Amino acid sequence: QVQLVESGGGWVQPGDSLRLSCAASGFTFSTYHMRWYRQGPGKEREFVAQITSGGSTNYADSVKGRFTISRDNAKNTVYLQMNGLKPEDTAVYSCNAARGLSSSWGQGTQVTVSS
Repeated sequence: QVQLVESGGGWVQPGDSLRLSCAASGFTFSTYHMRWYRQGPGKEREFVAQITSGGSTNYADSVKGRFTISRDNAKNTVYLQMNGLKPEDTAVYSCNAARGLSSSWGQGTQVTVSS
C-alpha cells in the first residue's frame, strides 16, 4: 500500500532553514509527480512546490527563491529545503504523490516559525 512519511519539521526562528523529507513506499516512486502542500492555522491547504517524474519543478510565488524541492529516486524520497523562513510559513506541511487519477497523502509535519 502507498505510504508517505514526512519528517524534519520543528520550531525555528525567522530567517532559519529546515529541510523536510518525505519517504515513500508501496508504489513506483520514480513515475509519480511529488508535491508539497501546507496548511497554516485557520487557512486552506495550499500548494507549495512540485517536482515531476522528469525532474521539472515549480513553486508557489510565496516560496519562490526561498524553497527548493528535490527528489532522490534511489531513496524513494522527496525533499523540501526551506531557507529564509518567515512566520507566515508556519503550517503543517504534507507531501502528495500523484499520477493520473491516483493521489496519496502523508500525515504531515509541523513547521513553526517564531521568535
